[in-house]
Parts: sequence; C-alpha cells; structure tokens
Amino acid sequence: MAEAPSLLSLCLNLIVDELLRGGCDDEFLAILFKIPPELFDSMLPRLTPLALENLHRNMPSHECSTNGPQDENSGSQRKRKRWLNFEGAWKKLYEVRWGDCGAQIHSISWSAKQFEAKHELRDDWQQMYWERHLQNCLDAAAEIAMVPSFSDGIGVIKIPATIVRCIGYWEHMNSSACDYSKFSDHCQHFGLYARRLRLPSALCLPEICDLLRTSNLETLEIHWIKLKDHVDGICELLKQNSETLKSIEFVHCKLSTSFIDAICDSLWIKGLKTHGIEHFSIRISNFLDTSSSALPAGLASFLSSGRCLSSLSLSDDHLRRNFVEMILDVLFDSSSNIAALDLSENYMSGWPSHFKWTSRPGKQLSSGIGKSLQSLRVLNLRNNNLQRDDVDFLKYALVCMPKLESLDLSDNPIEDDGIKNMMPYFVEMSEKPFSLIDLKLGQCELTFNSVSQLLNVLSRWKKPLISLSIGENNLGRFVGMNFHAFIELTSSQSPI
Repeated sequence: MAEAPSLLSLCLNLIVDELLRGGCDDEFLAILFKIPPELFDSMLPRLTPLALENLHRNMPSHECSTNGPQDENSGSQRKRKRWLNFEGAWKKLYEVRWGDCGAQIHSISWSAKQFEAKHELRDDWQQMYWERHLQNCLDAAAEIAMVPSFSDGIGVIKIPATIVRCIGYWEHMNSSACDYSKFSDHCQHFGLYARRLRLPSALCLPEICDLLRTSNLETLEIHWIKLKDHVDGICELLKQNSETLKSIEFVHCKLSTSFIDAICDSLWIKGLKTHGIEHFSIRISNFLDTSSSALPAGLASFLSSGRCLSSLSLSDDHLRRNFVEMILDVLFDSSSNIAALDLSENYMSGWPSHFKWTSRPGKQLSSGIGKSLQSLRVLNLRNNNLQRDDVDFLKYALVCMPKLESLDLSDNPIEDDGIKNMMPYFVEMSEKPFSLIDLKLGQCELTFNSVSQLLNVLSRWKKPLISLSIGENNLGRFVGMNFHAFIELTSSQSPI
C-alpha cells in the first residue's frame, strides 16, 4: 500500500499547480511570500521550471535581488541567501535536463573567449536555462517549417510534447494563462532571455522579428540562407538588435552582392554611420560574385567603419586571390583594430605577394600595412594552397605584426624552400622579446633538413614558444634528437 502523502507535500503540490496556471495575483503572492524562509527555500527545488519561472519573475525585487557585496545587516544576508537559492534551483534544473553545465551552441572560439572576458560574463542559470530551451524550440520549429508542404505561419507551429513537458507543462492544462504547445508562446515569454541564438533559414522570415521582439541578441549564428525572403527576414532581425549585437556568424550560406549589401546595411546603429560588431564570420559559404573588380559596397563600408571589429573570419568560402586582396586593402586602410584574422580553407595561391608593399608605387609601409596589422594577434592561413614563393612574400607582413601570438600555416605545400625563405624573419625575431607563442606547420611537406634549422633558430628566442606543431611531415627518425634538444633548451622557461 502506497504511503499517504504528507500535508506539506499536498500543500506544495497545490502551490505548484497554482504557479503553473499563472496564478500570480497579488493576494496569492502576498500569502506565498509570508511563508517562513526555511519552508519557502525548501520549496524551490521541488518546483518545475515553469512554476519556478512564474514565482521568480513575480518575486518583489527587494525580496531576492542583491548584486553588490554582502552587507552586515541581516536583511541583506537574507536577500543574498534567497538569490543564491534561486540560482541553485535553476542550476539544478539545467543540469537535470542537459547535464553539461552550460555548454554553448557550438565550441567556443578564440573570439568568443575574448568577448566573454571583455564583458565579464557570469553564470545566470535562469537566463541560460530559458535561452537553451528557446534554442530547442527554434530547432524543433525549423524541422517542421522546412517540410515542403508547410504553409502556415511559424508562430503556430506545435512544439513537441517531449520539449514542453520538460518545463512542467502538460497538454491538459487548459486553464493555464498560456498555451505552451505553440512556438509563439515560448518566444513571447522566454525571448527576453535570448542572448545567443542559432537560426536556420526556415525561420529567417519577417515574422521572427515579432516573435523575438523582447530579445536583446548579442550573438547570432545564421545557417543556410540563400533566398531573398531569408535575407529580408534576417535583415529585419539585425536592425531590431543592432544596438546589442556584438557577434554574427553565417554558415552554409549563398551570398550575392545584393544580399551582402543588405545584411551589412542592417547592422548600422540607428542614427549613426557605425556599428558595434566585434566578431564577424562567414564560413563554409559561397560569395556568388567574387570575380567582380570591386567589393560589395556594403561589405567595404562595414569593414572600414567598424572601429569595434576585433576578429574577422572568412573560412572555407571558396575565395580567390583578387577578392582577398580587396578585403585586405579595405582592412589596412580602416580604423579597426583587428586582433584575429582567419582566411583558412580557401584557394589563394599567390595572394601574399600583395604584402610586398615596397614594390607597389604609392604604398608606404608605415602608412598602410604597418598601421593596420599592429594589433593582429591571431593569423590563420591553414590550407590556402600557399607555395614557397608565397611564404617569401608573407614575411613582409609578419614583420609588421609585433603582437602576433598565433600563426597557422599548416596544410600548405610550402616545402623546405618555404621555411628557408622565412628563416630571416625567424632569425630577426630571435633578437626581440617576441610574442609568438603558437606556431603550426603541420602537413607542409617539410623534411628533416628545414625543421632542424627551424628548431635551432627557435631555441634562441628570448620568449620561447608554448605550442609548436610540425606533425604529418616527412621528418624521418633523426628529427627526434633535435626535437628533444629543443625541448630541453626551452622547457626551463615555458612548456612545449
């Protein structure tokens, strides 16, 4: 025979049911907040996400919010304890549902780490819970919207019961203030928690702007846009969040000149001819007009006016030499302080000759490339089909990067002659307190001869490398002795 529930359990169940129905009128809340603190706090872990949200959102600010240091008076200590109890309850709900302690949409890149460090982001488990829940709803709605026969508005899409039940809502709750079986209700009530979202093309429609009108997006990842309707929808969303957006990424997109112009024009802060984007990325995508003699006007204006822009990624976009050269020209003459530049996975053999500015009339090193590259810390040129002569030209740019920390030349057939062409640069850096700490030369068709010379030079640097990658080269067995000696010389200062 089942054990009879306690009076306390029955009372808590009634409170949960009332909270789920949205029963947060003043009379109910006044009674609830008079519950003894120990009983109130013991109730929090028993609440479902939706019940906890209704309680937390209607909690008087003077009851649970405390952002400053803890005061000596008992009132502040009580508020601090209550705030921590709410945070603990949200953290537990997050871990029970997803179990990964706050994993983001995708792996955190260098630029994302810099963004989080700069803005001193801290864990807010309530915000993290509903943001990720909303992302689950977006993904589920997109699957339905992508079906060819779908013709309704995206707001009326039914969210799967498996997702809805996770927040403590059941289909029979007809008395609830909201119908959480519909996609629009999730956006309406949890959109204000959205800071980082991933949007597939099926949801990039003008309607999404109304659904997410309460959001203050800081990071937006957009997938598979290729039609004008997609671009129109996403441009409206960008305009709506232009004052808060800091990072935007396009993945698997097909971008014509008109699409790029419209997107970049949507990023201007209202009333100002500038934008606040810090991290801009287009990867695994196609620029449809790369053979043009000029960059899209919107992109050129975006790059040249972005004083906040600190990282730019154009990876695996099938870029050709002339397009890259035009982008570099704009960057070098702009006022931005680019710290990370990723041009990896493109076919750009010959473009580093663009760096040999002394051979081009009218271009002075001090006024052009020297100014623009002084802030660069990360340069990724992996798999660009760079040849040995390309690396010879590249050294003219590297000497103008005093803050460079990471250089990736892996998967380029530069061969031994390429490394030898760069050796004067490495020798010159041995006389300086060099900041390069990460060098990647894997799969570059190198042999023992060039690598042994390189290790000899690197071992004389005043500030040794932290990371060196030379794998997947035909080095032979004798390189082990040289590498061991190199490690011995540098390990006392910094581990390899």
